[in-house]
Amino acid sequence: MKIVVIGGSGLIGSKTVAALRQQGHEVIAASPASGINTITGEGLAEALKGAEVVIDVANSPSFEDKAVMDFFETSGRNLLSAEANAGVQHHIALSVVGTDRLQDSGYFRAKAAQEALIKQSGIPYSIIHSTQFFEFLGGIAASSAKGESIHLSPAPVQPIASDDVATAVAKVATGAPVNGTVEIAGPEKVSLAALVSRYLREVNDPRTVVSDVTAPYFGAVLNDQSLVPGADAHIAATGFEAWFAGRPVSS
Repeated sequence: MKIVVIGGSGLIGSKTVAALRQQGHEVIAASPASGINTITGEGLAEALKGAEVVIDVANSPSFEDKAVMDFFETSGRNLLSAEANAGVQHHIALSVVGTDRLQDSGYFRAKAAQEALIKQSGIPYSIIHSTQFFEFLGGIAASSAKGESIHLSPAPVQPIASDDVATAVAKVATGAPVNGTVEIAGPEKVSLAALVSRYLREVNDPRTVVSDVTAPYFGAVLNDQSLVPGADAHIAATGFEAWFAGRPVSS
């Protein structure tokens, strides 16, 4: 098949492109750097000619409320319109477990708007809800830092390795559209505060994690259900220890 991966040069996109090419598919890794821009529309029509499947794993460069909403709405409208014109048969989007439960967050409101556009488009689709990636633990710590302490919710999370996310995205992309949502998660349920504390110890970061039930997560206060998947989620194999042992040294 011809498959176009929007955000094809990013963390998940590049891994998904590699997995699909290994399976023998014709894959276009689409990004502004490659002349394909979902915000301006540049290069979209040409890239989608003959494409059967489009995978959207692009993320907003800004998490500010208005900027992130503008990104996902503009990108979504441009992409879905171009897909309709090209006769694309399956649209896959990567989103987040708990999106519908985290609407106090501008980022998650924008993801919900993206999902609504997909559902209303008339194009057969699959939305993949993933739990948080291990690779973003350092970024979560940085976003929650107050001096030498990091305030994080003790709410449970079930993090997943980016390699496992890419494998799942590639599998969904080569199957039939579900016209609904698929959840993916890692094998271990753990407190967010405890997980980040463990990560910091492993990378010899001396900062202290403070467990705080009122600490916001990208603008939303968490409860015990906010970030964990349902009973039917696909559970990937890679836990923290295996991920940490195999991660690039620069992580």
